[in-house]
Amino acid sequence: MLFFSLLTVTATTLPDTLRVSAKLFAENRRRLCQGLGAAGAPPGAVVLLQGGEQKQRYCTDTDDVFRQESFFHWMFGVTEADCFGAVELKTGKSLLFVPKLPESYATWMGVIHSKEHFREKYAVDEVHYTCDVNVSLNSPLWLCFVLSRQRGLNTDSGSICREASFDGISSTVVHQLQLICDSFCSRVTKTDMELEIMRYTNRISSEAHKMIMKTVKPGHKEYEMESLFQHYCYTKGGMRHSSYTCICGTGNNSSVLHYGHASAPNDKTIQDGDMCLFDMGGEYYCYASDITCSFPANGKFTKDQRDIYEAVLKASRAVLEAIKPGVKWADMHLLADRTHLEELLKLGILKGNVEDMMGVRLGAVFMPHGLGHLLGCDVHDVGGYPEGVDRVDQPGLKSLRMGRLVQERMVLTVEPGIYFINHLLDQALADPAQSCFFDSQVLARFRGFGGVRIEDDIAVTAGGVELLTCVPRGVDEIEAFMADSGKALSPLVSGQED
Repeated sequence: MLFFSLLTVTATTLPDTLRVSAKLFAENRRRLCQGLGAAGAPPGAVVLLQGGEQKQRYCTDTDDVFRQESFFHWMFGVTEADCFGAVELKTGKSLLFVPKLPESYATWMGVIHSKEHFREKYAVDEVHYTCDVNVSLNSPLWLCFVLSRQRGLNTDSGSICREASFDGISSTVVHQLQLICDSFCSRVTKTDMELEIMRYTNRISSEAHKMIMKTVKPGHKEYEMESLFQHYCYTKGGMRHSSYTCICGTGNNSSVLHYGHASAPNDKTIQDGDMCLFDMGGEYYCYASDITCSFPANGKFTKDQRDIYEAVLKASRAVLEAIKPGVKWADMHLLADRTHLEELLKLGILKGNVEDMMGVRLGAVFMPHGLGHLLGCDVHDVGGYPEGVDRVDQPGLKSLRMGRLVQERMVLTVEPGIYFINHLLDQALADPAQSCFFDSQVLARFRGFGGVRIEDDIAVTAGGVELLTCVPRGVDEIEAFMADSGKALSPLVSGQED
């Protein structure tokens, strides 16, 4: 069963930004302690985490905009840099360690708050200074979140988590246990309070995408759309950060999966007839959203654009209807693949038997990325591959960021896509096992088409999903929405000639 969230509030009726209670993070600490206890951690243990550090631009005194480290945020919700946090496993007692600031801070940066201020703000039991972390924690046994190179691998990204470090740590008994890593997989499922934030990030980000659909016109730059999205999320939702670098691909750029990076910075002029693929998500209080909308820049689908878009939409809806607790995420990916191949066969781009195409992983030629991923304090949230769950080493499937069974209270992205990527098409045409399925003449018409991706964020319920994203999806719905310029939301529309 498919549940649709009623997040259709417009910009003019949005309330003040969402207030996040410190109870959310107290509950996360409780969940972590419960998980560690069930995993056999010594009851006298203390879990210690190091928060994010304030960084400066290369060789300057200019600070980068700070964003908290995700594990630390999940446990404490602290917005300040250079802190530590600890929780006693047996009692649940929480301790926060904040920097002891020099008097000059008050001149340049504002009020120096007391320890009591931080204790009340973050609802922790005690607050100490970071210079006292070694003497304040007198437990004989620490379970410090100091992940070693062997145990601190983020299996989704391949990155290594940083080890906690402070003066005197070498004299402390530190147990780098895998069980603490596994217990942080509590992040995989969301509490009611976390779901409330993620509904909020989706509501604001959905409205921002709708504003972009009202605004975009041939002649605009891709980066104008990026700028307007970020402006809307910040002014209407208080979102200082985006969840990731915005992808604003138009024309053939829409086939570049991670377009928008430094070498391709969303700087193309949008052309009449271009297909737009805008993948953007705002972040609120370190909780991410991740939404992709695909539509024609001029507001009217050509036949080819309609055909490819509706093929992807059919895959999206098939997956949303099939998701429920207990299903295999890889099976959902294969369902999207199969749907794509069946539709491409109807369009004449492919020929032959779909089962045979599945056997040679032809779907990965058109969708080389995974169907979707966990979403939370990171846009590609952790916990997709717990110990004992391995990636499937096959095209497409090896790019899946989650190998778990679907669980209730997971928040996931569902993002099928069809792309005409010359590199992959050329490889397939050079492979006899795959080339036999192509009609080269029909395929040639789609060279340079770009791509279509439809990405929604969902929360898994007991009987299906709650759809958090709320944007126009059907072809007729998109065309009608974009044509209704009288309700334009964008500052670019006012006073601008078409």
